[in-house]
Amino acid sequence: MKSGSLRLRVTLWVTVALAVVLIALVVVVDALFSRQTVQDQTNLIRDRVQLANQLEKQRLQPEQLYARLSLGGYIFVRITEPSGLVLGPKMAQAATTPAPRTVTYRNGTRITFFADSETRPQTNLRRLLIIVGISALAVTAVALIFIVRFALRPLDHMATLARSIAAGDRGRRLAPARTDTELGRTAAAFDNMLDELEGAEQQARRAESRTRQFVADAAHELRTPIAGLQAVAESVLQQNPETDPEERDRMLLLLVRESRRAGRLVDDLLALARIDAGLDLQHEPVDLRHLADAEADRTRVLAPELTISVDGPSVVVSGDPQRLAQVLANLMNNARQATGGSGSVSLTVGAAAGYAHLVVADTGPGVPDADRERIFDRLVRLDEARASASGGSGLGLPIARGICRAHGGDLRCEPPPPGIPGAVFRITLPLPTTLDAPTVAFPSLTP
Repeated sequence: MKSGSLRLRVTLWVTVALAVVLIALVVVVDALFSRQTVQDQTNLIRDRVQLANQLEKQRLQPEQLYARLSLGGYIFVRITEPSGLVLGPKMAQAATTPAPRTVTYRNGTRITFFADSETRPQTNLRRLLIIVGISALAVTAVALIFIVRFALRPLDHMATLARSIAAGDRGRRLAPARTDTELGRTAAAFDNMLDELEGAEQQARRAESRTRQFVADAAHELRTPIAGLQAVAESVLQQNPETDPEERDRMLLLLVRESRRAGRLVDDLLALARIDAGLDLQHEPVDLRHLADAEADRTRVLAPELTISVDGPSVVVSGDPQRLAQVLANLMNNARQATGGSGSVSLTVGAAAGYAHLVVADTGPGVPDADRERIFDRLVRLDEARASASGGSGLGLPIARGICRAHGGDLRCEPPPPGIPGAVFRITLPLPTTLDAPTVAFPSLTP
């Protein structure tokens, strides 16, 4: 961006524009005045020629004839007698327009009428216009220096405010009285930029605070499985060769379990990092009803005593089938753990208002009203004992919501219908086109 003096640029360009206007004005005025002057001189010469023709009959003396024909001003007469007598000025500087005209009497007297090019009135006028124009340019240039400084004072105020904000006074604003002018729009844009910058700064601070808290919590969560791995590994190393094989197998099994727990936590942390950086989704048509049926079959194998029902039409969305299956698997695993493997879980598919819906409802203890949004925070576990037994890290629901929002949808925990226990989770995803599908309704859940 060029950073020359704005005052100097405005002054120079206004002076140049004024000079161009003055030059054009001088040229136009000079041309019009010259044309009118030539026309007037042509008429005067024609009148003098007619008068000279009329005076031929009076047989006047050369002096008398000169006195009668001499006009004065810018039209001159020159009389040349046959005897060689000449009355009147020389024609060395006679103008070409209008052309000189000569009248010749019968006795040989020649009378010539002409205009002097050096004494034309437009010459004086041209000189006067040039002097006035140059003087006007000089006066205007000097006046513009002060006028532009006064006119650009709001920009100085903006610069002063910017330096004040940079020094730490974040709350100040220009607050223009009008926003329909150039300065008003600039000031309003400046204030909006400051608002956005302050909002981004506050958001960055909050994100930094959350990141620090998350790193601290993650380190705390990793400490437990790592400590368990260390303890089990030391116990295995310290065992005697005569140790009972069953005890050795139990220790090795515990070692594998703790390593899997640590690995699952690391995988969840990596998944959250990818979500924060922006998931690379492979979009293709996904049938939510087919996805729900497949997940129901998988859960029936893991929990044969769990009653699972799937209802709703076939609804197709555009998304990553593996990521969406990961979301649904997380919700079904939570439902299976909440019901203890012996309750019931229902999956309902539908569409309404341009969005596809997939509702997962279980008959477990449910989620308290105050915790329905908190459970989507990272490393939050409502039931610590059950989460520790299952190896949960409190990152499943944040990952599931992040995947849904990466698809342009959302994941929410909703209150169940009155009189029906359990937790209800609703997945919403945008439809590629408007589909006529029934509005999602909660199924009747029976424990």
